[in-house]
Amino acid sequence: MDVQETPTAGAWGEWNPTEDSARPVRGKHRVLKPRGGLARSSTVLGVGVIAAVGAGGIATAQDRPQVAISMPSMPDLLGGGGNSGGGEVHTAAAADSGAGAGGGAATADLPRQADAGEALRHRILQQAESQQDAVDAQVRADAERSARESAAQEARTQREAADKEAEQARVAAEQAAAEKAAADKAAAEQTAAKAASEAGSASGTGTRAAGGYFLPTSSYTLTSHYGVSGSMWSSGYHTGLDFAAPTGTPVKAVGGGKVISAGWSGAYGYRIVLQLDDGTEVWYCHLSSMSVTSGSVGAGETIGRVGATGNVTGAHLHLEVRKGGSTVDPLAWLGSKGLDV
Repeated sequence: MDVQETPTAGAWGEWNPTEDSARPVRGKHRVLKPRGGLARSSTVLGVGVIAAVGAGGIATAQDRPQVAISMPSMPDLLGGGGNSGGGEVHTAAAADSGAGAGGGAATADLPRQADAGEALRHRILQQAESQQDAVDAQVRADAERSARESAAQEARTQREAADKEAEQARVAAEQAAAEKAAADKAAAEQTAAKAASEAGSASGTGTRAAGGYFLPTSSYTLTSHYGVSGSMWSSGYHTGLDFAAPTGTPVKAVGGGKVISAGWSGAYGYRIVLQLDDGTEVWYCHLSSMSVTSGSVGAGETIGRVGATGNVTGAHLHLEVRKGGSTVDPLAWLGSKGLDV
């Protein structure tokens, strides 16, 4: 196949092969797949030149006239047509490459490679975006969990503060109620003592004797005297003097002294032992309550209330007087102090 001269030869310049530059083509010429527009153009150009030289045989400057070979344009190299020389060179390259495996196939690979690269890039971007979404979701979940924990802690703190405040209010209310009850009780005792004192003064039993002694209670009735025998008493006889009176009637110190014992005492019930200044002990038994449990008291001071605790048949004050550890008749002892019982 002859290579014709084209009008573009002046623009590209001519190339005259010499003996040194024109070498016999040995073996098959291997056409590489294009990796870019410029690389493919260079390959096609080289293949075209080799094909042109091979078509005319081995040319030398001695036995062949110089042949002008024009350079094909880029559209011709890419298979787009143009002049006849460019088209023939491209056709020769395709023929030398093998049936259907030449430049056209390489050119057809370019869009597929571009599509595969774009698909890979798109897949990488999608994966990166998915990972970023996962990170953002985790950050949001952590923030929401932290907010929930903070809210729960705040609620617990407020609830504990409210419970503490309620407990303080309850304690304060109970304390106020106890103080009021104590004040009411003290006022009631004072009222009852005043009424008993007035009643005793009217009957003559509350008269204060010389030496500062008082009767142990008021509004009473003597029911059992000292020394009366009977099986009701463990000693076989009565060791004191009983003043029957309503429960709650004030019980007073017959003289000044100190409380040396106060509390539960078996058959005596609640008992207060008052030791006078001369060492005499006065026992107040079967009390319903005790106003004084220790310390010094003055003559006529209320120390308890008449009751029915212990071994009794009714509300009364069992009064015992002991000197040197032995009981004496309370009625006679009170009389010796100038008291009219």
